[in-house]
Amino acid sequence: MARKSLKDMAGIANTIARSSPSSGEKAAKTNAPVLGALQGSLAAIREIDAELIDDWGPIDRMNEFTTVNSDDDDESFEALKSSIRDGGQQVPILVRRAKSGDRFEAIYGRRRLKACRELGIKVRANVQDVDDATALLAKGLENAARRNLSFYEKARFAEAIQDAGHDMATTRQVLNLSASSLSHLMKVVQNVPRGVGDLIGAAPRSGRPKWTELAELFQAGKLSEDSAKNLLGESEADVSSDDRLDRLLKEATKRGPRPATGPSEVSPVNGVTIKSGPGSVSLSAKRTGDNAAFADWLDKNLSEIIKKSYAEFTAVNRSDET
Repeated sequence: MARKSLKDMAGIANTIARSSPSSGEKAAKTNAPVLGALQGSLAAIREIDAELIDDWGPIDRMNEFTTVNSDDDDESFEALKSSIRDGGQQVPILVRRAKSGDRFEAIYGRRRLKACRELGIKVRANVQDVDDATALLAKGLENAARRNLSFYEKARFAEAIQDAGHDMATTRQVLNLSASSLSHLMKVVQNVPRGVGDLIGAAPRSGRPKWTELAELFQAGKLSEDSAKNLLGESEADVSSDDRLDRLLKEATKRGPRPATGPSEVSPVNGVTIKSGPGSVSLSAKRTGDNAAFADWLDKNLSEIIKKSYAEFTAVNRSDET
């Protein structure tokens, strides 16, 4: 079976998003569905035992991996579960067959899958033959079609798309962003430590200005990851993610810059080390074993990567000044 392309998946995502949902599953405003994608999707829809489906790929909903819960998230999920209990699952999830055995992997629709598991019913699923890259793009397309991601969720998902090897143009296409908008998102994920973002959460009512302010505090050395985590740890467990972000910004501004903690060293991937000190930042990649090929590639492409990143950085800072 031929694997689906990004264009195919755009049609499929729009088709699934336009299926007749119940009150707990909101419909999306999309362009007219492609007839071929509609026919292909309907032909592939099956009912599958929820216990045969595993989650796949990067998480796109902050509440699934943060250490704090949101009452809004809990209420939303319970509403979805009630909707499926009362009216059935109207909108299928997207799955693909696992590489071995009779299991499947859920590309998107984790909450619907979880609801069906808890209700003890089979899941309506659209079964498609897609590779990892296309599956990731399909997840992004479905998010854009069915759910308003918060600014920070978009930033994290943009980062995940690029971490999977896709370029800026593809990321913009999946999330329907301008070059400037994507640059603002990347500024946040490049400067706000992931662990801090996890503790804050989605912050659905907080847009670019607050997240950019937080990114600039880290960028200027006025806030460290440890101090941010300590400040967040002082918040009550039931405080909303928006309030956690507000309190962090307020406390960080009030307490002023933190003293330098000395040189730091991180390894974002195996064999690659980034050292950061008061006067410089350096990167090294081992040319041994499994890392040799990547080190060679990095040697040939690092100059262009830095030039491109610098252009994006300067574009963002010019935009912020206006």
